[in-house]
Amino acid sequence: MRSNANGVQPTSKVFGSPPRRASAQPSAGIRPWFFYLTFAALVGTNALMAVGLLMSSDISALVEGRKDQVLSAYEDRIVQLRMEVDRLHSRQFAQVGDINLQLQELTQQQEVLLEQHQLVRQLAQKASELGLDPIETSDQPPVAAVVPVARGSGDLAEVGSSMAAMMDESRLALLALSESAEESTETILDALSGLGIRPDMPDLTNGVGGPLLAAVDSAGDSDGLVDHANEAYLALARFKAAKSAIDVAPIHRPMDGLVGMSSSFGNRKDPFTGGRAFHSGLDFPAAKGTVVLSAGYGKVTFVGERPGYGNTVEITHGTGLVTRYGHLSAFIASQGDIVNAGTPIARVGSTGRSTGPHLHFEVRRKDVAVDPGKYLAVGKRLARFLGA
Repeated sequence: MRSNANGVQPTSKVFGSPPRRASAQPSAGIRPWFFYLTFAALVGTNALMAVGLLMSSDISALVEGRKDQVLSAYEDRIVQLRMEVDRLHSRQFAQVGDINLQLQELTQQQEVLLEQHQLVRQLAQKASELGLDPIETSDQPPVAAVVPVARGSGDLAEVGSSMAAMMDESRLALLALSESAEESTETILDALSGLGIRPDMPDLTNGVGGPLLAAVDSAGDSDGLVDHANEAYLALARFKAAKSAIDVAPIHRPMDGLVGMSSSFGNRKDPFTGGRAFHSGLDFPAAKGTVVLSAGYGKVTFVGERPGYGNTVEITHGTGLVTRYGHLSAFIASQGDIVNAGTPIARVGSTGRSTGPHLHFEVRRKDVAVDPGKYLAVGKRLARFLGA
């Protein structure tokens, strides 16, 4: 066969078969919408992957940021809790520190109180030995040891208040002792001055000194225990000196149990002549042999016989006075002896110019007889200080 002029191969025909017609239905294959959908899915997936790759750090940052915020919140809370615990501990430590300081102060106050208690006891005992009315003191310490554990600040405050009150009571006791000693001293000095006796009194108030230094606030001023104790000590020292003057002065009774007086000092009717005559002493009737006592501290300066007095003992006292004891039956003391008030020196008799057993008691100042009654009256006035 030949091609036609247009170059188209002519259709061959099979001999004896009719010619076939072309099919009118399209052939089966990939539908277009499915292709577009698949393409769109691939494009979208790729786009999402690209976006994920590009923004992965930001997403991670967002996730991590959320996590950091949570952790930060927990850390902040933990810090707050720690601060609260520290604050509570600090408060507790401060309270414990305050309690320890209070206990330390109470312990120091207790030491001072114990010193005061000992001083009061010692001074009261000394006062009692000197004849002053004793101050009642307890043999037990005023307070027990401070226990370094307390149930609360109220307990410490109560203990501190109690100890302060006891310290004030100790100071008041020292002041009372000082006042008692000073009043007794003035009583003695007034009584003795009426007899012309003026004993030398110690002056201990000027015994102070030391370098001049600047005042120290923490050291405190000297207005507490030391001053009160010193005042009591000085008062007792003065009272002791006045008490010694009592013992020296011839104001003590020359016999125990004097009940009567047969003749007074001054002019009287003479028992032998019946006329008026001067009597230079006091006569005390007593049984022969009754013990005669020294009327005060002194030295026996005469033992023997004197005209009119018979057997006589004379004692010279430190105050410049001389006591004379006459009409004695026997001597007990010897010349040169040192005797105290109340020391036996002789025995009652009726020697010399005498009508019967009795003691002639005489007091002489500068060899001039003075009224012995005044001295014995002072002794009676000061009887609470005698013999102590």
